Amino acid sequence: MDGKIINIDPEILGGIPVFFDTRVPIKNLFDYLETGDSIETFLEDFDGVQKSQVLKILEMSQKLIESSTNILNENFA
Repeated sequence: MDGKIINIDPEILGGIPVFFDTRVPIKNLFDYLETGDSIETFLEDFDGVQKSQVLKILEMSQKLIESSTNILNENFA
């Protein structure tokens, strides 16, 4: 893996964002976490996904949320 985390390709699941070099939608990770499953459980169920990819997605999500404070305040206040 050359540092890419997300792949968006119209030929793969119609362009749904997936973990790079897999067909596993990023949304699946958040679905697992939302229902209380651990990262380890997610990785066991989707063995093509690397733990480093999961951690990077979570880090990217945190940065997006932190940088979107104004948008979030307008929509969720």
